[in-house]
Amino acid sequence: MTDSVPTALTQQVDRLIPAARQGRISRLRRGLEKEGLRVDPEGRIAQTPHPWALGSKLTHPHITTDYSEALLEYITPVYSQPREALSFMADLHRFSYRYLGEELIWPGSMPARLSGNESIPIADYGTSNVGKMKKVYRKGLDVRYGRIMQAIAGVHYNVSLADDMWQALRELDGATATPFNDYRSTRYFGLIRHFRRHSWLLLYLFGASPAIDKSFLDKHALPGGKVPEKLKVLDEQTYFAPYATTLRMSDLGYQNKVQAQLKICFNSLSNYVNTLRHAISSPWPDYEKLGVKVTDESGETQWQQLNANILQIENEYYSDIRPKRVTRHNETPSQALESRGVEYIEVRCLDLNPFDALGITETQMRFMDTFLMWCLLSDSPWISDEECDRLDDNRRLVVERGRDPALRLLNDGDACSIAQWGGQIFAEMAEVSRLLDAMEDGSPHAEALQALAPLLENPDLTPSGRLLTRLQDNQESLSDAMLALAKQQQAEFMAQPASQRAREALLEQLVETSHQQQQDIEQADTQSFDAFLDDYFSRARESRVSSSLASGAAS
Repeated sequence: MTDSVPTALTQQVDRLIPAARQGRISRLRRGLEKEGLRVDPEGRIAQTPHPWALGSKLTHPHITTDYSEALLEYITPVYSQPREALSFMADLHRFSYRYLGEELIWPGSMPARLSGNESIPIADYGTSNVGKMKKVYRKGLDVRYGRIMQAIAGVHYNVSLADDMWQALRELDGATATPFNDYRSTRYFGLIRHFRRHSWLLLYLFGASPAIDKSFLDKHALPGGKVPEKLKVLDEQTYFAPYATTLRMSDLGYQNKVQAQLKICFNSLSNYVNTLRHAISSPWPDYEKLGVKVTDESGETQWQQLNANILQIENEYYSDIRPKRVTRHNETPSQALESRGVEYIEVRCLDLNPFDALGITETQMRFMDTFLMWCLLSDSPWISDEECDRLDDNRRLVVERGRDPALRLLNDGDACSIAQWGGQIFAEMAEVSRLLDAMEDGSPHAEALQALAPLLENPDLTPSGRLLTRLQDNQESLSDAMLALAKQQQAEFMAQPASQRAREALLEQLVETSHQQQQDIEQADTQSFDAFLDDYFSRARESRVSSSLASGAAS
């Protein structure tokens, strides 16, 4: 390894800073998606429906549910300042707590106390075809993987660059002859590849799930019915892995061995789209055995998955990071990407920070912005299948043993510690912070790096280390600790007024509006559900490469 910062990176930053200081390029834009389980006062997953007073989960733009009826999902608009996104997120929590009664929002990524698979209620989105499709998709996830895995929560971090930043980068690269959308998509995929090479650092710095409630382990689903060797007993209610950072991202959490054979390493937009299209069109024998429709005890035929393919729909593909584009009517995510290119990226590997009521802090957000911009500006060659496997190995090691002082990762064949490799990354990110801070008052990005740098040398300072220390020092179970934090955070939110009266009025109006929109959708349906799905999957298999993208008309 070398301790020097790549000259090319420094040169790019130096050439962009004057434009940044003159206001000719815009700040990064980001939005947050945060999941959180509703629980009862004893810390058990809520069995109550999504509160009517929060609006329709089918149509509300900011308050919905993820897999479960009990798994709230909050979505902010896009903002150019992290504190504005956090302010909106806080108001969503304050608004919700007005209608949750005694229920609490669980602050941890790993679920609350469960009572088996059936204790996790699948979200219901109403009687419309699109609502039925969302529920059948979730029923399919149940028969394929079980519901318990789907009760895990996290933060999704969505980031994009403004067009003026892309124009500046295109000029620096001497790529003005390249169609704008093609250039932007190619650079976003470069960002994603560099991210995948180094996402282990985020798992180390922000992982916050070194322990699980024993109720999370459905022994009927475990190999041989045995608890994995990596888990140790903390107390009567809790298992933990001594050096783990994020069990959420381990094979105990989000996993899909069938998807592993897809080998998506994000080398190009066309490869990504074509691989996903193949997956939603190709039957998988084990899923065929499960059946798409089944007959219940009353003789009624019921859908239990949308199809028997490798993926029911594209969203079933699990990944630390995804290229994204807002979809239009009758368009799948891949078709949107194919037609108009990558619009933003979605980071999906962040645990909820249980020590912060919003699940993520401004310091974490400033670090994320710097990290992603570093990924964009760094050289990022294509990833071979062999390297793809090696990256997965590094990721797995950090997930399971990230705080182990003896841990060594492989970086281009060299074994190095997290502190060594992380220190090099921080040095390179410091160059990028100069660019981002040129657009700010003060130096918030440099300060975020300074705040998190001590974690590289002291694993006890990481969220996973802090949580495990609390459990051991206080002799607390994981669920008792999370319940105490949830009650503390509830009290804080309920004691605070909305940050903006106009926003409070907006959220109140959206309740009525969203319910009316769901009703309108349901009344407008004319097709049978079978015909609706046939049309959907017929369209999903179509290529949508647009002539404008191919010709560069967007430039």
